[in-house]
Amino acid sequence: MPEPIGIRVKDITKTFRGTKALDHVTLDFETGLMHGVIGPEGAGKTTLMRLILGLLHPVSGTIEYSEGRRPISYEDLRPHIAYMPQQHSLYADLSIDEHLEFFRTLYSIPDGIYKTKREELLRMTQLTRFADRPAGQLSGGMYKKLGLMCALLRSPRALILDEPTNCVDPISRREFWEMLYRLADQKILILVTTSYMDEAERCARVHLIEKGEMVATGEPRALLAREQARSFDELFLRQARAVSLEAIR
Repeated sequence: MPEPIGIRVKDITKTFRGTKALDHVTLDFETGLMHGVIGPEGAGKTTLMRLILGLLHPVSGTIEYSEGRRPISYEDLRPHIAYMPQQHSLYADLSIDEHLEFFRTLYSIPDGIYKTKREELLRMTQLTRFADRPAGQLSGGMYKKLGLMCALLRSPRALILDEPTNCVDPISRREFWEMLYRLADQKILILVTTSYMDEAERCARVHLIEKGEMVATGEPRALLAREQARSFDELFLRQARAVSLEAIR
């Protein structure tokens, strides 16, 4: 069985035109867990994910990758990591099946493995009877499920999902998280960004970010108990207020 993947962000700073998108951020994404990076729009979540993926480069700081206890390079990790971006990235005129065929070719997946994986993913997402429907005609929840299928087709060991439940109805959100739980049981490292505070408690570890700074991190229930907060809405507002007051000083 392959060793689990881990990612460590150390003192990362990133600026855009003189504005700090991330300010000395340090995070440890422990192996085999589902991590939630929680914060409002503009907090720096997407920038952080793009840095981890090597799509952006930091002004300072480092990002370390590991397999078990062994350090590896991002080039070593690249074949085993999948990314589902926040913005629409699928082809509206291609059907679900045509998308899966496209990514099968892109990833050079053998026919036998692809057939099994296709059936497994369609069953998991409950999209089997919609396999011929174009992506442009899918509901928001179904579209997100298709994006997840395309990301999972290569059987990744690390999965990065940027705002996967944004603009999705409550039922589809619940179904999406149920799928993530099944993936987490396989000890895949999962990084999920979201602006929904109620989704924080669904993760094994949460990392609250506001204006490019980490304001709290830890296991959800333990973090709430430590901060004496009843909910993550309350905790986040309190921490965000503290950051704002510190900035004024």
